[in-house]
Amino acid sequence: MTRERRRRENQMKDGNRGQWANKTEYFLVVAGNVVSLGNVWRFPYLCYKNGGGAFLVPYGLLAVVCGIPLFLLESSVGQYTQEGFITCWRKLCPLAQGIGFGQLIISLCFFIYILIEAWALLYLVFSFRSQLPWASCENTWNTAQCLSLQTSTNVTANQTNTTSAAIEFWERRVLAMSGGIEELGSVRWDLALCLLACWVFCYFSIWKGVRSSGKVAYITATFPYVMLMVLLIRGLTLPGAWQGVYYYLYPDLNRLANLKVWIEAGSQIFFSYSLTIGALSVLCSYNEYNNNCYKDCFWFCLLNSETSFVAGLVVFSVLGFMAQKQGVTVDTVVESGPGLAFIAYPQATAMMPLPQFWTVCFFLMLILLTVDTHFVIVESFITTVIDLFPKLLRAPLKHKIFVLIICLSSFLIQLTLVTEGGIYVFQLIDFYGSTRVCQNFIALSQCVAVGWIFGADHFLNIIEDMTGQRPSVFFKLCWKYIIPLLLLISFILYLVDYKHLRVNNWYVYPDWAYALGWTMTLSSVLMVPLWAAGQMCLTPGTFRQRLSVLCRPAENPTGRGGDKFGTEDICSDSLV
Repeated sequence: MTRERRRRENQMKDGNRGQWANKTEYFLVVAGNVVSLGNVWRFPYLCYKNGGGAFLVPYGLLAVVCGIPLFLLESSVGQYTQEGFITCWRKLCPLAQGIGFGQLIISLCFFIYILIEAWALLYLVFSFRSQLPWASCENTWNTAQCLSLQTSTNVTANQTNTTSAAIEFWERRVLAMSGGIEELGSVRWDLALCLLACWVFCYFSIWKGVRSSGKVAYITATFPYVMLMVLLIRGLTLPGAWQGVYYYLYPDLNRLANLKVWIEAGSQIFFSYSLTIGALSVLCSYNEYNNNCYKDCFWFCLLNSETSFVAGLVVFSVLGFMAQKQGVTVDTVVESGPGLAFIAYPQATAMMPLPQFWTVCFFLMLILLTVDTHFVIVESFITTVIDLFPKLLRAPLKHKIFVLIICLSSFLIQLTLVTEGGIYVFQLIDFYGSTRVCQNFIALSQCVAVGWIFGADHFLNIIEDMTGQRPSVFFKLCWKYIIPLLLLISFILYLVDYKHLRVNNWYVYPDWAYALGWTMTLSSVLMVPLWAAGQMCLTPGTFRQRLSVLCRPAENPTGRGGDKFGTEDICSDSLV
């Protein structure tokens, strides 16, 4: 046992949180978290849908003025306070601790994305069959309207009353979709076993905290890049590939006048950079105080955006090949979300020589991309709860038991997602639990708490003390003015353009489901004002005195820099 390992284990026994074993493990875990499923299907689809290469303009601009500043804010807060995403606000601005509770609810909603991992695992199992089941109509679940892969290449795009074998496999075999959320039906036990396997892997990835998750990341964060490069080379050598690449990158500059394009670009930044869910703060809280999080921020954001761009090349080169094979245009074979990952791409790989090999490569990449994000979100949730109750849960044995309880209870609750009506539950939580309103409000609250209450200048001083580099005044302007203004505009446009969720453009949820959805949305949004109001009522003194106490840090984080940063008078004079 090395001296460093003894030191880390002694820290855990003494009740300390510990730190990353080395910078490499930290980099791999954060990289695995920010590079996820959204890079493979969400970014390429949005780019295609919103003007091709023209989408890169709002995406790049919003990455600079929103993505990077918020990434730096969240990572710096975690590294400075060395706490989870709830207790970190106690050490910055107790009045804003409701932000952390709102993030806790959003992170719970993000637990559902393990279902995508379970779907991919089931597809991976079927990929080893000699005849891929989504390529033919000779299966028990197929209907008379089924169109096999061989037949579909000879039909026109306008043929109606037919369904591709890939769609029937997805809807009738994998999901076995019922008529709606009112008809949950029975549990799909093959999917349930896949879900159980995913939760077991998650448990053993995080049961020892960052000591185990850092080791797992050596595989889960690097292997997807190997698969991505393999699929890119194969995709670009397919006939018709460049037709798809051209469709992906061709700029339709007229689309830049559409505000919806800019909103979806901003939504993609939040989604792919893992902003507002608390994961970045938790991961960076295990860093040493003097880690250069300022430089890391730029590298992580650059890695994420470049991966999204390359993933677009992979996806659309294959879709171009598929369009040529079927004699249709690219826009008739691409769909967003699960449609792209579980219908279009599997169908395309089935057309290639050695289809099993390429399908295995794709779904292995998909699983590992999802694994990283999932276990980081669960680890962030667990770390945050343990930081709330350190004496009760931080001991190594208690930590392992608590992780087991969280994973087991999550699996049992998520059995509803693998029923025949589970896809309706999944999409309801996805649409309302982690909607743009939740993330925008949390981001706005963070900017107000750090930029106006704690003080942007104080925060820049802290980053300079930690990293030895003072961030540009541009970040101060973003936190105080630019990001809040953009988020308010986005929120107003969301309300103006709001439409109820529908599945497959025809299924309308019952009223109680929409009420449940809005309850999920408001539960995270209202945490911020309700916590602030509650603390103002419980704190003794005049209104001014209470506000002064709640705006001032409860304690000096990490025991450093208190006098230097003026934490005794940290509350902004404009507010108190």
